[in-house]
Amino acid sequence: MNTSIYNISLLNLLWVMIPVAMVIVIYIRWTQDKVTLFYALFRMLIQLILIGYVLTYIFNVDSPYLVLLILSVMLVAASIISMRPVEKRQNEFYLYAFISISIGSVFTLIMVVLGVLRLESWYEPRYIIPLAGMIFANAMNAVSIAAERLESEINRGNVYSSARVISYRAALIPRINMLFAVGLVSLPGMMTGQILSGIDPLIAVRYQIMVMLMILGSAGISVAIYLMLLKKRYM
Repeated sequence: MNTSIYNISLLNLLWVMIPVAMVIVIYIRWTQDKVTLFYALFRMLIQLILIGYVLTYIFNVDSPYLVLLILSVMLVAASIISMRPVEKRQNEFYLYAFISISIGSVFTLIMVVLGVLRLESWYEPRYIIPLAGMIFANAMNAVSIAAERLESEINRGNVYSSARVISYRAALIPRINMLFAVGLVSLPGMMTGQILSGIDPLIAVRYQIMVMLMILGSAGISVAIYLMLLKKRYM
């Protein structure tokens, strides 16, 4: 099997900007928002370029303390970003988001690193940072959806118990849809990347199963904890 991977030039990346440009035009015309999408794209480009240099440095440094620092920064950032859709943001919401994402994500990450992969060094950055990124990001998105939906349902006059059920279901819809679609509609990121780099598809499948399970587990646990922490506030 060919184990090479195509080198993507910066010039060739411009081709994928064509559908993005179409989205930008539609977004601006429909929403009259001329800032958000450009700002998000700018942030994405700068953050990815910077993280490329940062990861190059981290991969060459054998330090568990540096890895813990990176993971802590990722968790704090995920907690702050998760509250972006909430209109009435209070300090306790950010705290609850941090607690819920940390517990759900770190627990799942430990299961993957020590149980599934059995890494010789738990802090091996080439593995733990990309895996943590996937876990943290999915927990963040799930908590964000749940937080927005819970606030909306409470504002509509629904009692907490009913709002919690609706919020939990809404938060898990994207993850459950992924479970139904994987292998039929989509070949997700890790599996696609491994296949493109020449890994045996059957090995790539095992990694993708691990990813799907860790995404569902971290998201479901994080959302449940977040909603339970808010129980006293709305009961």
